[in-house]
Amino acid sequence: MKRTSVNLNNLRLSQRDLTFLVNTASPEVGDKARLRQIIRDDVDFRNKYVSDEKVIRAVIEDEEALVKISPKLYFEILLRKAGRDLSAAGYTLEKTLTMSIPVFDTDDLAALLADDSMVTYLADMLSSFTRIESYSVTFRVKKGFWRKIRFNDLDIRSLMGFCEVVDDFYRFGLYKRIADICLFMLGLFPEFTVRNYRYPLSGERRPSTGSNPRINPEEYETEGRRFYRLAAEHRTARELSMEDVLLALHENFQKAKKPLNFIAEHYLQYKRQMLFSN
Repeated sequence: MKRTSVNLNNLRLSQRDLTFLVNTASPEVGDKARLRQIIRDDVDFRNKYVSDEKVIRAVIEDEEALVKISPKLYFEILLRKAGRDLSAAGYTLEKTLTMSIPVFDTDDLAALLADDSMVTYLADMLSSFTRIESYSVTFRVKKGFWRKIRFNDLDIRSLMGFCEVVDDFYRFGLYKRIADICLFMLGLFPEFTVRNYRYPLSGERRPSTGSNPRINPEEYETEGRRFYRLAAEHRTARELSMEDVLLALHENFQKAKKPLNFIAEHYLQYKRQMLFSN
């Protein structure tokens, strides 16, 4: 996979995050202020601390870790651990309604998570769905009519409809959010996308309710890939230096969801509802 360009601003840590890393990984150090400065200034040094085993253990074992550090750092730590664990695992399991199939793709997944830009994008994306990071945007649909969207809203069909009527300036955010929702749902809640579309025992398709038909897992993937491409092609992506990572997600959507599946299954388990409930 082509490596994406790294926006160093995305790697910056808050003072609270730096304090947590230093106190957890190097509690014996006397000049902690100097160590925080080194972590802030040196990307390789920073990444070693984020991937430190003591830091990872503290985040996974502490039920209140998310109130001690930023959501973005929390998920970056889990993603970097996933890259390490997937590399050692040798294969992943692709689940169907009736069986689990081993796929020997962990080298590709580890390579994906070795890319700093990809890891920081995914960490930021996951944090945006938490209660802590939830936000909204107001935009003009037409003259005299404005609409407010909560950006933890998972209704991609409504967001697709807004794409057709808003000014081009606002479309980048909508394109990106639609794609992120698709990746988030297939990555963190894959069982929901199946259960919401088919009855678990019979496998029969559930009837649609209202005017919007139900979305099947394949459609989430198709639309996710499509909207990452649309976002990558928007002029705002170039202005924000996000073109490469968005295009990489378009090209590697199937691979990108697997580390999220791994995190949901092995690290978050019953924490998912708590972290992402609205």
